Amino acid sequence: MHELLRIETLPDAALDAAAAFTREYLTSARETLAGGADLTIVLPGAPYDHRDWRRALARDLARAHAPARINIIAGSDDLRISATADYLAKAAGVTGQYLEMARDE
Repeated sequence: MHELLRIETLPDAALDAAAAFTREYLTSARETLAGGADLTIVLPGAPYDHRDWRRALARDLARAHAPARINIIAGSDDLRISATADYLAKAAGVTGQYLEMARDE
């Protein structure tokens, strides 16, 4: 089974966003993975300074909950997000990845 957790908004500052995710969504993500489901988390797009905490989140959840798979997609383009989520649901060997969708100019 593959679950999708979509977070619509997070604070602008990277440290505040990491804290908000941890406080509001981390327990739910861990419970989903502990139940054996694979999980894709969709986060809103963010500046470069958010990459570190997002990569660490994907990597550390993947290590802690193997063989369940966890990946994170960031962006606002619903078509790109949907296509990427569909791919990840079928890509049995892909886990622990943080994928940023391209931004339209």
